[in-house]
Amino acid sequence: MLRSFAKPLRSPRWWLVFTLAGLLFMGFGVVSFNLFHLLQANLALFAEHGLMVVADGALQQLLELLAMGYLSLLLWIGFKACEAWLVARALGAGRRP
Repeated sequence: MLRSFAKPLRSPRWWLVFTLAGLLFMGFGVVSFNLFHLLQANLALFAEHGLMVVADGALQQLLELLAMGYLSLLLWIGFKACEAWLVARALGAGRRP
């Protein structure tokens, strides 16, 4: 049973996908680290001081935080795609005769 499960993982590509999944996950962690708190602080600044903070660069910072959020989402989707590929390869081995 274990040999049939591990057979597709012996292909030359599985470790590349596994490495890519690890890199994407680490990238997700780096990009999204403390993102929620920074975004919350930026929105609180807007709520407290109004549009005065636009001249100080708060709008640019808000747009950068939103872009980092979308980058974080793309990295997570890439990780999940790699995970799905690896799981499909591993489970596909048990179904073959």
